[in-house]
Amino acid sequence: MRDLIIRNGTIVDGTGAKPFIGDIAIDGDRIVQVGEVEGPAQREIDASGLIVTPGWVDIHTHYDGQATWDALLAPSSWHGVTTAIMGNCGVGFAPVRPDAHQFLIELMEGVEDIPGAALAEGIDWTWESFPQYLDALEAKPRAIDIGAQVPHGAVRAYVLGDRCNTDYRPDAGEIAQMAALVREGVAAGALGFSTSRTLLHKDKQGVHVPGTFAGSDEMLALGLAMKGLQHGVFEMVSDHLGDDDEWQWVKAFAQQTGLPVTLVATSAGAYEGDKMYNIAEEARAQGMDIRPQIAGRPTGILHGLTSSFHVFAAHPTYRREIAHLDLEQKLEAMARPEIRAALLGEESAMRSGAMAKGAEELLYRVFPLGERPDYEPDREASVAGLAEAAGVSPLEMMYDLLLRDGGRELFYQPLGAYGSYNFDFFRKNMEHPNVLFGLSDGGAHCGVIADAGMPTFILTHWARDRTKGEKFRLEFLVRKLSSDTARAYGLHDRGQLKPGLLADLNLIDFTALRLHRPEAVNDLPAGGRRLVQRAEGYRYTVKSGQVTFEDGQSTGALPGTLVRGGREAVILQAAE
Repeated sequence: MRDLIIRNGTIVDGTGAKPFIGDIAIDGDRIVQVGEVEGPAQREIDASGLIVTPGWVDIHTHYDGQATWDALLAPSSWHGVTTAIMGNCGVGFAPVRPDAHQFLIELMEGVEDIPGAALAEGIDWTWESFPQYLDALEAKPRAIDIGAQVPHGAVRAYVLGDRCNTDYRPDAGEIAQMAALVREGVAAGALGFSTSRTLLHKDKQGVHVPGTFAGSDEMLALGLAMKGLQHGVFEMVSDHLGDDDEWQWVKAFAQQTGLPVTLVATSAGAYEGDKMYNIAEEARAQGMDIRPQIAGRPTGILHGLTSSFHVFAAHPTYRREIAHLDLEQKLEAMARPEIRAALLGEESAMRSGAMAKGAEELLYRVFPLGERPDYEPDREASVAGLAEAAGVSPLEMMYDLLLRDGGRELFYQPLGAYGSYNFDFFRKNMEHPNVLFGLSDGGAHCGVIADAGMPTFILTHWARDRTKGEKFRLEFLVRKLSSDTARAYGLHDRGQLKPGLLADLNLIDFTALRLHRPEAVNDLPAGGRRLVQRAEGYRYTVKSGQVTFEDGQSTGALPGTLVRGGREAVILQAAE
């Protein structure tokens, strides 16, 4: 008798092959049979009318703190993610000296917008070294598997102390100490090493993160610390992708180690023309495992009264009289004619970033989401476009829309590659074989971004709902969300529905699958607030053979654990 049999589902197996109707048998945490399965099981699930896919492997999350206190790791687990990789962007919580906890908290708070009070209350610092951190993670059961990377920021802070994020250039001995910490962490099971080379990433004090200006000698030495190991990804966020100096040492690392590199572009230029595509193509042509990451849509800032930003947030009257109020009080105050007149008559104190070109221009790139978010809208659907149609100013329209739905309306401002009001740039890059799907940022950007539902968006928009251009085949997207991301990080025991592999699956009502509008919840430690986005259509999620979610609700099963690189993964080809 089998433990679990899933019958009559439309199997999209993660290989890219065409879907087929069949059954899947599971014993323990493994798939044992795919096709036509006879005989009974302790539990059977009728998957008629549902697609059956591997669980998603999300390679770009920031649950480094949350994983120490939260067993569910929502919102990613709500969206069919069964493996999440954290420690990205060079930030994390190990290694750490006992007197440096607050520095790493403020680093994470500044870079990833995770409330520092929540991290301070939620994290129980039972480790100093990275191997000890892995042991602490492994001790806690979860609904999903997690993997960690050694973060450059923490390594630099451990060795250089107060000089870690200054213009101090470490000497050869200090670089050697940092390299030893990287190797120690990866050898203990970290999936790789990560760094940040973008001016966008600053700590809570506004100081650029450790490693931003590190020299090529340091970067290459830390990467080469993984040489000779059988696993280890070099993950880098950078403003300089394709620039000669950086590109040379990135290629040198890939050529000397044979290990993979995954790149995250942050410059506006990377999201124009063919720069990212050309980087991927050069790597593919030269046989190097260098893979840019891309999301299924532009990263989006969410404006609203329940987020951390909107166009009136820096107006003097708002700061003085409204910002400190709760939502109901904000609505009451903003309904007063004198407050409305004051806010519409004032100029924002913010003249940089999103507001650099002024609110009127910005609002042609800001779109109300509504209950059924459209992430590829037309210009006419922007706040300014709606204002044109109504014969009012963009700020008047924004003001009135902010109060809609009891102040819970949110507004999507896509960053980069949306000047043409379509996603053609993303489609071209998503289909390149060297490009990985990533950048959901699950667990991060709690106040202004809610992209952890990216797998759900990719399926619904790119396989079913897109109207502005070509879509993708469902089997292609499933492979990119599961097998391709798993293989990129050496996790060859998952990502496909084949006998011998982990029984990580999603059973999805594809017709009913949809994203809800993001919402603000105060469920972090110390009452910390975050934006989350729920989905419907995931009928069942199975992790290591156990049903963990049914119709979006946790079953209480916690079969997830820490995945250690080079230790727990089996060879995929053995199951083929």
